[in-house]
Amino acid sequence: MTNIYEQRLAELGITLPTPAKPVANYVPYVASGTLVSISGQIPMGADGKLAFVGKVGQDVDEETAREAARLCAINIIAQARAACDGNLSRVRRIIKLGAFVNCIDGFGGQPGIVNGASDLMVEVFGEEGKHSRSAVGTNALPLNVPVEIDALIEIS
Repeated sequence: MTNIYEQRLAELGITLPTPAKPVANYVPYVASGTLVSISGQIPMGADGKLAFVGKVGQDVDEETAREAARLCAINIIAQARAACDGNLSRVRRIIKLGAFVNCIDGFGGQPGIVNGASDLMVEVFGEEGKHSRSAVGTNALPLNVPVEIDALIEIS
């Protein structure tokens, strides 16, 4: 029987991609006890190519950046499933999202953009998806992506 989180993903029309491999000297996640720390995820599409690039307020509008944040969240969930040996029902709580938005000076809409990720966590995990978070503006991100998000997740 499919677990509730997998069922919710299916209802949302989301197929989780194969988790991306690291491109530098780090690991995609670290599990310690009941916590999993997931490295920053970028808006990489299922085809292994960047789905979004550019600076918010210059090359990317806010709605497109929210879509990029949602894709980052999908990639976080894919990494979480890998950390849980393919069993998302082991997720107990999304504890925290740490988000970075590549934006122009003076831009203050980071929280609205990061809602693209936060909203998805609640859609998939319900009450257990409600989390603390940070939404920080920055002048650059790797590969010129508009958003990068990391996560801390409690598992069984």
